[in-house]
Amino acid sequence: MSVLRRSPRSPRSPRSPLSLLSPRTAFVLALASLAGLAAFFWPLFVPARPEAIARTAEAPLIFAVILPVLVAVVIAELTSGGLDTKALAMLGVLSAINAALRPLGAGTAGIETVFFLLVLAGRVFGPGFGFLLGSTSLFSSALLTAGVGPWLPFQMLAASWVGLGAGFLPRRVTGRAEIAMLAGYAAVSAYAYGFAMNMWFWPFSAAADTQLSYVAGAPLLSNLHRFVLFTVTTSSLGWDTGRAITNGAAVAVLGTAVLGTLRRANRRAAFDAPVTFRS
Repeated sequence: MSVLRRSPRSPRSPRSPLSLLSPRTAFVLALASLAGLAAFFWPLFVPARPEAIARTAEAPLIFAVILPVLVAVVIAELTSGGLDTKALAMLGVLSAINAALRPLGAGTAGIETVFFLLVLAGRVFGPGFGFLLGSTSLFSSALLTAGVGPWLPFQMLAASWVGLGAGFLPRRVTGRAEIAMLAGYAAVSAYAYGFAMNMWFWPFSAAADTQLSYVAGAPLLSNLHRFVLFTVTTSSLGWDTGRAITNGAAVAVLGTAVLGTLRRANRRAAFDAPVTFRS
């Protein structure tokens, strides 16, 4: 009597296709990142008038750049095999979870409940997935919490870089060392996120002329020095540290369980396994 059995698939190797970028995807992400860096830091190179509403006109343009980039990344990943329908569905699920998690901590002493899952998902599914998840998570959470404003496209870009970086972390690190590495990255990325988001508004704040204020037309190093002092004084010692502690602690406590769940979801379902007949 013949018995129908499904041949088990071997688990993905550390160098899974989902963990690597195709040349097409890498090109799109590089262009998007360069455009994003220009959007954040151009006031350091071109004099900007310190007007509180200056970014409101720029935000729609950034949105007009981000949305085609996200579509291009999805298409590039799908055509190169980096994303399949299952991973695309997972992107939607994780974006919804992050949107639901964010109101639990946002706005309270810098505590953020969204970035730890972004880091872990970027680790499992790769840099392209992490970039997409960063943007979709912040966008969906903004819709849920009425947080849509000129700051949103900049938040989406900064969060996308957090997910992108998580996907580029060394693949061969496993076990407790992996959790320690991810917790450290989550903490460092919290400060990097705050650094970028401070640049979103700092050149356009209407604050009085102080040693921490932006000076239009000043040398690059001079304004950069002022900005670092501003960030350390007003952000790093407070909000960013709260975010770093939240991220690092969440990864350290929940990282093993969440990584295991995401990796199981990353494997192909049993009905995709080849069918063999044995007598």
